[in-house]
This record gives sequence, C-alpha cells and structure tokens, in this order.
Amino acid sequence: MITAAQVKELRERTGAGMMECKKALADSDGNMERAIEVLRKSGRAKADKRAGRVAAEGVVIAQVSADGTQVILVEVNSETDFVARDVHFLEFARQVAHAALAAGVHDVNKLAALPASTGQTLEEVRQGLVAKVGENIQVRRLAYIQSPHTVGMYVHGDRIGVIVELEGGSKDLAKDIAMHVAASKPLVVTPEAVSAELIQKEKEIYLAQAASSGKPPEIVEKMVQGRLKKYLDEVSLVGQPFVKDPNITVGALLNKHRAKVMTFTRFEAGEGIEKVTEDFAEAVMSQVQGG
Repeated sequence: MITAAQVKELRERTGAGMMECKKALADSDGNMERAIEVLRKSGRAKADKRAGRVAAEGVVIAQVSADGTQVILVEVNSETDFVARDVHFLEFARQVAHAALAAGVHDVNKLAALPASTGQTLEEVRQGLVAKVGENIQVRRLAYIQSPHTVGMYVHGDRIGVIVELEGGSKDLAKDIAMHVAASKPLVVTPEAVSAELIQKEKEIYLAQAASSGKPPEIVEKMVQGRLKKYLDEVSLVGQPFVKDPNITVGALLNKHRAKVMTFTRFEAGEGIEKVTEDFAEAVMSQVQGG
C-alpha cells in the first residue's frame, strides 16, 4: 500500500505532481528509487514531446565570479510569461548561470552535462521542469568573459542583460556602461567596427534620398557623408549620448576615466524568435478536449 508519507517524500525529491508520484510509486511497488527513475523517464518523454514548441518568453541572468574576473550572461526560455515568473523556472535559470560560470563554459551546447545543485545534470533538471510546468523550456544562449581587466554586468527586469569588459576604469563605470548598453542598444563599440556591407547599404539609402533633392552631385555627396557619420555615431557605443548624462558621449566618459570598452554582449529575452499567437479561448478548449 502506498502511503501519504511516501507520496510526500517523492514530491519533495522530484517536484512532480501528487498523482504522478502516486502512480510512479504504485508502478514501482513502493520502491522510492525506482519511482524516481520512472518519473525521470516520464519527464524525458514529456520534454521530447514539447521540444518543438516555440519558447519565446523567458529570462536573462547575469552572474560575476567572486574574484571579479569572470562574468556570464545566460538566456533561458519558456513558452509563456506566466512560467517565466515561476519560482522553479527562475531557480533553474539561476542554476544554469551558476554552473556555467563555475565551469567557465563558452558553448551553450556543453551546458546539459554540467552538475546542478541537486546532484542531477542540468539537462535532467530541465526535463523535470518541463514535466512539472507543462511547457517547453530551453537554454537558448550564453556569453562568457574571463579577463584580467574590469568586467561588469547589468540586468533590467530579468529580461535584458548586458556584460562588458573594460580596460581601465572601475566596477561602477563598467556597470554604468552595461546599463547604457541595455537602454540604448548599440551594435558595436566604435564606428570602425561597423561592417562594410552595412555601411554600403545605408549609403545607398541616403544616396537615393538625397538624389531626389535636385542638388548638385558634390552637395549630395556631402549630405550623404553627413548622414552616414550620424548613423555611425548612433549605432556605435562611443558615439552615443550617455544615458545618465546626455550632455556627454560614452566615448567622452570613457576618456575621462582613461578607460576603453574591449567588448560587450546584450541579450533581450525572446529577441529574434517569432512568437506564435493563438486565440486564448480556442487554446483552452483544445486542452480541455485533449484532456
């Protein structure tokens, strides 16, 4: 006979639902370890079944090492904003970031085998979470910096995260630069880093616009060069007005502190993923009929 105490213990150890725990114990003749294995296999099956569903919501987590030489940025996705706010989902995302930072992992594909705090692998924890919340959960991407220089980070509302590396400067400056990147979305550090292809594309647009003005070719060329310079300032970090003091550029701020931005990475949860929209009433009815 399966007791309530056994069900309670299995729920605490796996996080699975009460009825799932009861069934797993029954199928395992009350053997706790075998029941855990049954639930893990079940979680894998559910995870595989849901793996194709679009996960366009989620969170971005940033962590810095205790010695301040390493910083990591991770995006973990769910299907709905509701699950993205779930405490178990957020704990999983934090575990991913912590494990990745501890291991110094650069490749998101190498995260699955890393150990979680539970003793399981991150992939096993992910599969269990999929079974628990009923949604596709994916670790989408990560960025990692290890540097003898100054590293910093900033996260806005769990959805936008930035990590930066500075040569010179302070931790406070690094955080301010990361905050600026979060708000202003520069593409590159300096105008020189903008690709020739992108510059040519913009130049063609400006030429077409200026040509209709009827001005002489030499004037048109000056107009195009002026617009191009403005564009390069707008998309490069050093050319943008500093978000906390628009009277100076980020470049001027860095010069003041004798600092230089070596690199930065900005993640925004769900960016670039095409979201699937559906009628809420139809979705609920579909689940009811499916049940």
